[in-house]
Amino acid sequence: MALRSVTRRIGSKFFPMFSSANQLHSHATSFGFKEVPEEEKSRLVGNVFSNVASNYDLMNDLMSGGLHRLWKDRLVSELNPFPGMKHLDVAGGTGDVAFRILDRINDVKRRAMQDVREDDLQDQTQVYVCDINPRMLSVGKKRAIERGLGEEGSLIWVEGDAEALSFPDNSMDGYTIAFGIRNVTHIEKVLDEAYRYDYYSFSIIPAVGELVVGDRESYQYLVESIRKFPSQEKFASMIVDAGFQKVEYENLVGGVVAIHSGLKL
Repeated sequence: MALRSVTRRIGSKFFPMFSSANQLHSHATSFGFKEVPEEEKSRLVGNVFSNVASNYDLMNDLMSGGLHRLWKDRLVSELNPFPGMKHLDVAGGTGDVAFRILDRINDVKRRAMQDVREDDLQDQTQVYVCDINPRMLSVGKKRAIERGLGEEGSLIWVEGDAEALSFPDNSMDGYTIAFGIRNVTHIEKVLDEAYRYDYYSFSIIPAVGELVVGDRESYQYLVESIRKFPSQEKFASMIVDAGFQKVEYENLVGGVVAIHSGLKL
């Protein structure tokens, strides 16, 4: 994976309801294998994640046989986070990726030069966890407390839409979005937002293969959304269209999951 050094050896990875008036003009989009109006997808996806929020990590374990933990470790390794980094993790409500980023930064700090004050580095590091679903964020905050990170000033929880983020342009050193990329209505808008906010690059883990899960309705949507997601090559071309350069992807587990990355130069 491409890395770019910027003074501090920055790891530069980056990723149905109609009204009568507009019925004829509404566009359809996929909700799993179903076609629904674009205006309705956010509500339907929100319902799914409100239903599964408390068991989301367990569900991921069941769906992937625990491999999602290794995939996220690989994502953060490719991101190469550093002390003082400002990072945005989108659709990361349970904190799974954010916790790994902070752990990696703390490991780097322990190996850092002795003349760099730890307090200074801690104050500068900011990892934003952004999710549109407040119940997912609540689960993440609870997990942070359980991990002793309840008072962690570097960890910032934000309720927000991946398609319309509220941070200033070029304000982040890195951007990640994991499986949440499957659940947005407009992938292109999310990529445009990633390019606008992330100063260096992004990393994304979209699941693109079939995983095993139970037959409950909410879980069934998650399986269907995996199978409906664009192929690795198609998704890479969408990232290029958003403006990123040196776009690459790495298949894991024979292509069940791929880590896509690109640079904003």
